[in-house]
Amino acid sequence: MKLRLLLCLLLSAGMWSCRQGPLTVESPDGNVKLEVYEVDHRLKYSLRWQGEYLITAADLSLFPEIRILGAKVNRHDSEWKTVWGQFDTIRNHYSELIVDVEWKGAKGKLLARSYNDGIAFRFVLPEGEKSGTATFKCTYPLPAESQLYVPAGESEPWGPLSLAGLRHKLKERKSRKNLSIPLVVETPGKSFMAVLESDLYSATAGFQVMKLEIDSANAEVFSANEVTLSNRELVTPWRVILLGNTAGDLLTSTTTVNLAAPCKLDDTGWIKPGKTLWDWRVHGYTAPDGFTYGINTESYKRFIDFAAAYGIDYFLIDDAWYTHVTKGHFELSDKLNLQEVIDYAESKEVNLMLYYDRRHGQYGDDELFPYYSSLNMKGIKYGFMGKNVPFTRSAIEKSAESRLLIDFHDGPVPFTGVRRTLPNAVTREYCHAQQDSRRAFTPESFLKMALINAITGPLDMNNGNFDIRGINSGKRLKGPRKLNSYLTTVTSEAARTLIIFSGLVCIPDAPEAYAAKKDLFEFIQKQPVGKWNDTKILHSKIGAYITTARRAGNEWFIGSVISQKGGKLDIRLDFLDEGLVYEATLYEDTEETHCATNPEAYRVRKISVKKGDRVTAEMAPGGGHCMWLKPRP
Repeated sequence: MKLRLLLCLLLSAGMWSCRQGPLTVESPDGNVKLEVYEVDHRLKYSLRWQGEYLITAADLSLFPEIRILGAKVNRHDSEWKTVWGQFDTIRNHYSELIVDVEWKGAKGKLLARSYNDGIAFRFVLPEGEKSGTATFKCTYPLPAESQLYVPAGESEPWGPLSLAGLRHKLKERKSRKNLSIPLVVETPGKSFMAVLESDLYSATAGFQVMKLEIDSANAEVFSANEVTLSNRELVTPWRVILLGNTAGDLLTSTTTVNLAAPCKLDDTGWIKPGKTLWDWRVHGYTAPDGFTYGINTESYKRFIDFAAAYGIDYFLIDDAWYTHVTKGHFELSDKLNLQEVIDYAESKEVNLMLYYDRRHGQYGDDELFPYYSSLNMKGIKYGFMGKNVPFTRSAIEKSAESRLLIDFHDGPVPFTGVRRTLPNAVTREYCHAQQDSRRAFTPESFLKMALINAITGPLDMNNGNFDIRGINSGKRLKGPRKLNSYLTTVTSEAARTLIIFSGLVCIPDAPEAYAAKKDLFEFIQKQPVGKWNDTKILHSKIGAYITTARRAGNEWFIGSVISQKGGKLDIRLDFLDEGLVYEATLYEDTEETHCATNPEAYRVRKISVKKGDRVTAEMAPGGGHCMWLKPRP
């Protein structure tokens, strides 16, 4: 029988004793077993997956001393429709251990969920008199000889490192005292774990972004967030451990969005994911007809013309469209006629988005978002929010009230899972965006972020440059500081726009650069960004390669990227529909392509394929491979 909510076990109505053994809850498929128990008035947990313990005797606490009073297990199985995402429908299937706990006479609950691909913990304290502080702490004694990876802001993610190597790296970087999430763990048995959080949005005020620290004495990683108690209900974020047989399994896990609060918006019809052109990296580019792009009306009209001609949903105007801002008022730059640009975009049926930099004056006020809406903007790119949780939460809410999409720039709060709760939060730059800070961006950097940072949710990475030679030779005002340090190929760039999941795919090159390679640009143009029915990671190795396949209707888009070693990946088309013949358009590197010496060589060809066929993606050093498959009539 499938029951949405089934009460199946009541352990005790009185005080629980460790002599009864641990409280256990298994995933629906039986492969994940979570144990919770009390030792000397402290909570512990252990995690077993596929018959083996990955974590044992780890600490889980909110207060120094706590008692277990009783527990029950609920089983839940339901489905929900996404507004946009990697899947159109998501199954929320888990077993939940609800543990009644007590400390100093006060009572509350520990919620411990077990999914087929992970576990999660959350404490809930009811309303009532409370004072002092609580510290939500969870330790992670990792399997010995594990290889560890973590994001590193605008630099290449760290790893593979041992725990000692990670500790040494922190000491080298004196500006960093904590590790960012997710922590990705490759165990000696070659399985994968990711440590992160979800539903920070719903947590009680006072909880900050989850950060990880290293406990050298106990050779483990831990998270600890302190919060001041009040008479209001206290709800912690979820502490999450994802599990996968491959690194790619962590990317397609739906556990973090299932843990997030359901959508709070009554009307989501105005939320339209899509692709956007962007002006910021094009300044200084000279088109074949002699026109040089800058911050001016004519430049922006050119972007709008291209967007209209090629079906690009949005055009994003970055900084410098205004000179000064006070509360609810912008002084517009005389470099361009913004109203003329707005009217022109409307006549061409192209949607506009505008950047805003919080460093330039009043920010986060009630007038900001209505002002953007009054300009007929469809979204805001919000710069330099920082790790301010309440401010970021408020910005998402207020942008939704004004029917604005929001894209957070420059190291924001990841807010994992928030795209379910407030789906107008379409992306954020929780990564090193291409050329950001004008530093080099290597294939290995991309391949690490694609399998590490992206576990937290959609990323704004600005992939899709086509004029690679021009960028590397310094023919842009904001090209890399070190010439020829940007290593990629045009096929890799096209593939990256598919591989990095986002509700807003920002393509950063000039219209003329795309028009010059319009047969390759077709792969980007045809992608229905954010409107995917299904997603699969076919190949994945951190820092080495990735292959992602996404389905929209009966069409498949497949992208692969490889390191500077180059090589081949066999792509088995076992997921195609039986009995159909597909036309496959292949966008490929050539024998002459090389990310450092010949990045713009490519070819496009067509073949016929069917279920069970194999296509070999041959990729140049630092290269890529793309496929667009559609059934023949």
